[in-house]
Amino acid sequence: MKKHLVLIFTALLSLTILAPRPGAARVYLDITSADLKKLSIAVPAFIDPAAPGVVNEKGQQMADLVAKALTFHGFISVLPSSSYQNNREANWTALGVDFVVLGSYGNEGNEMVIEGTLMDTHGNKTIAGKRYRAPWAKNRPILLKLSDEIIFQLTGEQGVSNTKIAFVSDKTGKKEIYLADVLGETVRQVTRHKGLTISPRFSPDGGRLAYTSYHRGNPNLYVTDLSQDKTTKAISWQKGLNMSPAWSPDGQSMITTLSKDGNSDLYLMTPVGRILERLTTNQGISCSASWSPDGRRFAFVSDRSGNPQIYIMDVGTRQVQRLTYNGNENTTPSWSPKGDLIAYTGLNGSYHLYTISPNGGQPTQLTQYWGNFESPSWSPDGRQIVLSRGKGQQKELCRVFLKGEGVTTLFPMKGSQTYPQWSPRLQY
Repeated sequence: MKKHLVLIFTALLSLTILAPRPGAARVYLDITSADLKKLSIAVPAFIDPAAPGVVNEKGQQMADLVAKALTFHGFISVLPSSSYQNNREANWTALGVDFVVLGSYGNEGNEMVIEGTLMDTHGNKTIAGKRYRAPWAKNRPILLKLSDEIIFQLTGEQGVSNTKIAFVSDKTGKKEIYLADVLGETVRQVTRHKGLTISPRFSPDGGRLAYTSYHRGNPNLYVTDLSQDKTTKAISWQKGLNMSPAWSPDGQSMITTLSKDGNSDLYLMTPVGRILERLTTNQGISCSASWSPDGRRFAFVSDRSGNPQIYIMDVGTRQVQRLTYNGNENTTPSWSPKGDLIAYTGLNGSYHLYTISPNGGQPTQLTQYWGNFESPSWSPDGRQIVLSRGKGQQKELCRVFLKGEGVTTLFPMKGSQTYPQWSPRLQY
């Protein structure tokens, strides 16, 4: 076999980071570049070193999961294993493959050990290394972590394989909140209120979910701990609206729309529902707050100018500036985790997805397709946006990449799906 220089991932599950070897060089790609062609990567079946050369179902499933996670990021094309008969020593350059992921798994005591090897088929410079040891029950999270480490070596930023999306679905006949991994392989029902439930919002650590439910008659605000699925706690039951909670980046407060005093205004409150301050006062309807990543500003929607537009408030000075001027209806702002863009829904014949700089300027329309696109939410790496798309009452969840390409349905399932919210990166 042609000599390849090998990248071996060697770090314990304790997340110990192994420094690059002398002379190592990462491959940091600008995946937002219009000129970037998809990388071709091969992921043969993982093998058990105790049975070298044997391809079994477990090893194939491991490789398939890594391949699916890599492909999800949009700039990678995985070569089907049938193209090289799962031969780990294929002539990769002849197949047009840029990188190869070689995986192995085995037992060490009562635990599982997984190693991943990334091979650069064009050069001979080692990039870095990792190794994982954990209980067998951690098989899936470890493979997703391996995928995200590969993304890191290629882009300089961790991938988003181990994230989730919360959303509302009426598959049971009632609108309840569900939680799905981004690959759509596990979907969990979070609420069972048997009433209208909307606007899920993750806490900054991804461990809690705030939402609004009408099941007791009034739209009250609730928080649930996602580590269990039996109990939830009402934190705000003011008369009228208790809506659209937006957690601050430090998790110490949230901005919520309340109408207890007649007008729908924004209030700053603690995560247990204690009101700290009223942020807007009778200047039209104010709602849908979204914090900047540094916590210094937040975007929100107000019709104070006569129709819904997006505004930004400085948290320190309470000064407000109007952000959007194009169109007669701009709603549901979502601040990018990188801080450089705000995504929102704008009405232009139908509802479409736009992005705009927080400093203002001309917005960019990302969607040009059929249907109404609503309620955008960013992936933690700021490269993808999840939103709902539909006509009439039937809606589905889609993701789109930063330049507007690659609109893809995420979770084909019964009923309509709305109000998506992308989680932060979660612990493995």
